[in-house]
Amino acid sequence: MAEADGKSTVLNGGSEEKEPGEDKHKDGDASGSKGQTQLSSNDAPTETEEAPGDKPMPDVEGQTGTNGEGEEEDDTDSMDGSGLYTLTEDGDRESESGKERGRDKDDGKRAARKRNRPSGGTNHSSSSDEDDDEDEEEEQKDDEDDDEAMEAWLGAELRDLRGPVWQAVPSLRSREIGKDSHQFVRRVCGARGLVQRLELQGRLDRHTGCVNTLHFNPSGTRLASGSDDLRVVIWDWAIRRAELEFDSGHKSNVFQAKFLPHSGDSTLAMCARDGQIRVAELSATQRCKNTKRVAQHKGAAHKLALEPDSPCSFLSAGEDAVVFGIDLRLDRPANKLVIVKEGDKKVGLYTIFVNPAKTHHFAVGGKDQYVRIYDQRKINENDNNGVLKKFCPSHLVSSESKTNITCLVYSHDGTELLASYNDEDIYLFDSNHSDGADYRRRYKGHRNNATVKGVNFYGPCSEFVVSGSDCGHIYLWDKYSARIVQFMEGDKGGVVNCLEPHPHLPGMATSGLDHDIKLWAPTAESPTTLKGLKEVMKKNKRERDEDSVRHGDQYDTQLLWFLMRHMRNRRSPRARREGAEADTDESWTSPDSSDEEEGGPDHVQCMSS
Repeated sequence: MAEADGKSTVLNGGSEEKEPGEDKHKDGDASGSKGQTQLSSNDAPTETEEAPGDKPMPDVEGQTGTNGEGEEEDDTDSMDGSGLYTLTEDGDRESESGKERGRDKDDGKRAARKRNRPSGGTNHSSSSDEDDDEDEEEEQKDDEDDDEAMEAWLGAELRDLRGPVWQAVPSLRSREIGKDSHQFVRRVCGARGLVQRLELQGRLDRHTGCVNTLHFNPSGTRLASGSDDLRVVIWDWAIRRAELEFDSGHKSNVFQAKFLPHSGDSTLAMCARDGQIRVAELSATQRCKNTKRVAQHKGAAHKLALEPDSPCSFLSAGEDAVVFGIDLRLDRPANKLVIVKEGDKKVGLYTIFVNPAKTHHFAVGGKDQYVRIYDQRKINENDNNGVLKKFCPSHLVSSESKTNITCLVYSHDGTELLASYNDEDIYLFDSNHSDGADYRRRYKGHRNNATVKGVNFYGPCSEFVVSGSDCGHIYLWDKYSARIVQFMEGDKGGVVNCLEPHPHLPGMATSGLDHDIKLWAPTAESPTTLKGLKEVMKKNKRERDEDSVRHGDQYDTQLLWFLMRHMRNRRSPRARREGAEADTDESWTSPDSSDEEEGGPDHVQCMSS
């Protein structure tokens, strides 16, 4: 039981310390959390004691700044001055209706168990009360076991949260006297305190289908969006007005639309489910002159990769495993760079990204577990299928589950690669490491199953990781510690797919199955309390575990099919002739061919509207 003397339950592996002034923000925490289930065993840690297995958080200077005259200054780049996060939120005591529903469900289970007992009945009221107590104890123990399992899973690879790198008052004073003023906005955009204060600012509503793509122009004044309605809209997002809307020319869901750099916002590249790569020419009078097809994949094309310094060249990747290099200066713009393979098997692609520091390098990911990096200057498909190096989490190398990479991105300086796996977690790799190197960080808690989910870095120096989730929420992790620092409700439709940070300001745009675009900015008066995070993550993990069981059952089915086919092939010619009428190979369909034709488990696709 959490009490006012500082005892608390911390799920992320740290100990929670009470800072001066905390009572002002969290008045009543102690009384409100009475009766909550302990996640650890008998005694919770006090301020001077560490919970078993928990790592103590270091005392970091800068969480409470002190000037030369001894005055204390509040640091806005922390959460109530502590910088630590607990998943037992203040909001737990406000969700009484949810608890009542849970109690009703538990009462029903207890009643069913009583009916199944031989001695159960109204004539034994005292024994019935004892049975109810036993049931409650069993349920409480189950809850404790679930919470302990969640705590162990989340805390396995977490690090201590670093101290804040930006302080509001000293930074404002420095800017007033002209000291480091050119770095002010850059540091503000990467401040944890502002990330903790992100909240919904407004919506852009124009599309009539799911919004699958968002992209700011280089200056950040315009936002392009594409949708299942086959239309592209150019927004003046600051005043929430659509400046231009046009038909993309695609025949199926628009998956991406991007401004080409240094083109004066006059050229927009697009790709879609129909496999076409199209380019739209925009006029200065807010008109679309035309759209033309410049390449064609033999399957859906999900992503484009821009070359940071080129207004006329970019890359595309498709489910046909082909990577095209496209140069708009040529009569035939499309040039096939590589067909991605693992051995002799083609690997369909969902994502591609160009290294911003080494623009001749690009990374791809798709229908297997490997991140592959290529060098455009020396792709030789006869030498390791042209791959420069590839990465994969070590535990997924020999995994039997059909794991896909739905999205990958380079960091701002090209030294790191972020990859999001379906029915798995998000992994951070060092792009400078040697071939086959394992991941450096792992980000947990979200759910990536229903769609081709995006992932991105947030902050001018890639300080944070941001992703949507099937639960309809937006997650932001501190990149270094892998701890969740922000958790927001995104789409009511249930899935958030696209996350586009603004290139110069602290904020971002998101979209998903809802037909609108949401704009987020750090305007909340107080930092997040991560309200509801604990229950949502428990649900996400439970659903993922259930999917793993289903995938295991599917593997058993395929193995059984293989064994039966093998046994039939080993039968003697006489037995085959005798049993030919009752047992023919034509009556069996390969699971692999079924998946290919019908879009089986390995065919992850964006949900249509």
